[in-house]
Amino acid sequence: MDEDAIKRRIVELQIAHRDLDEAIERLSHQPGVDELQLRRLKKRKLMLRDNIARLQMDLVPDIPA
Repeated sequence: MDEDAIKRRIVELQIAHRDLDEAIERLSHQPGVDELQLRRLKKRKLMLRDNIARLQMDLVPDIPA
């Protein structure tokens, strides 16, 4: 992937992460919340955060030791 493609993908993942955060917030305030669904959404949110971090590290050039 070139640098511009990585940056676009990071933005896409950040939007998805923010959307999941909002969905988790709404779901957690509902009565009779489905705990399994809530845990799955939180796990997916963490996976997105990890993917974002990995892509951001790809943008940083390696520093020789």
